[in-house]
Amino acid sequence: ARAHSALSRLSREGVPAADYNLAVMHLRGEMPQASPREALRLMTRAAEAGFVTALFGVAQLHELGQAGLRVDLVQAHRWYLRAADAGSLDAQVAVATAFYLGRGAAKDAALAARWFRIAAQGGDIGAMYVVASMFETGDGVERDLKEARYWYQTAARNGDEAAPSKVRELDAKLGAPST
Repeated sequence: ARAHSALSRLSREGVPAADYNLAVMHLRGEMPQASPREALRLMTRAAEAGFVTALFGVAQLHELGQAGLRVDLVQAHRWYLRAADAGSLDAQVAVATAFYLGRGAAKDAALAARWFRIAAQGGDIGAMYVVASMFETGDGVERDLKEARYWYQTAARNGDEAAPSKVRELDAKLGAPST
C-alpha cells in the first residue's frame, strides 16, 4: 500500500519509472482493483517518455498478448526496435531474432547479424555464439573464420560451454594453436 501510494504520487508528477512500476503492480495484481488496461496505459506512457525498461515491457505485452492486447508480433518488433536503439541488450537480441526468423519483421540475415553483433558487443553471451556461427557459415555476413573464432573465443571466456570446442575446431581449420 505504501509503495502504491508513493509510486502514484511520483506518477502524477510525471516520473516514468513510477509509471513503469505501477504498471508492473497492475499486471501482477499487487494492488486493489488491478487493471490490465491501466497497466498498458502506464507502461506506454513510461515508454513514450523514453524509459528503456518500459519500451521493452510494451514490446513484451504485444508479443505475448497481455494487458488486453492481442498477440501482435509486428507491433512488438517496433517496440523492441525502439528499446534496442535505446540500448536494451534484451531488445537487441529480440530484434536480431525477429530478423533472423522473420518473426514480426521481414526475414533479413544481414540485419540479424548486425543486431546480434551489437548485442554481442554489449556482452550477451548467446549473441556472441550466434554471431560467431554466422561468421563461420557466412549467414548474413561474409564468411570469416578468424572473426568466427574471435567471437567463439569471447563466448568461451564468458562462460559459454559449447564455444571452447568450436574454438578448437576452427583452430584446426585455420592451422592455429588453441588458446
